[in-house]
Amino acid sequence: MPEAQRDLVVVMTHGPDEELSSVAFTIANGGMTAGLNVSIFLTSSAVDAVRRKATDMTHVKPLEPLAGLVDDFLKRGGTLWACAPCVKARGYEEGDLIEGVVVTGASPMHERIKAGAGTLSF
Repeated sequence: MPEAQRDLVVVMTHGPDEELSSVAFTIANGGMTAGLNVSIFLTSSAVDAVRRKATDMTHVKPLEPLAGLVDDFLKRGGTLWACAPCVKARGYEEGDLIEGVVVTGASPMHERIKAGAGTLSF
């Protein structure tokens, strides 16, 4: 019998101007390559990374450009949550964010963790 797919939850607090945002998406994409079901929960300034065009100019070499990392994550089926209070505090509406982002509270993340998901934070 094949092993069940494992979950990984990545919590990000750094925005597109921080190197750690590129590192987090690189590791999240690597997790999917390794067969993990990966979700990212964006909180604090990390929600800035999913504003339309916010990552267009971010490129931390030798990593891939951040816009491509985010796009790859979503195209490969990653779940991308943005903290609802953090989005609201910045005055953003869902239309300000890239397609595929789910604005939510922390409950979906907590459910995955309770079910045994591994966690990383950046």
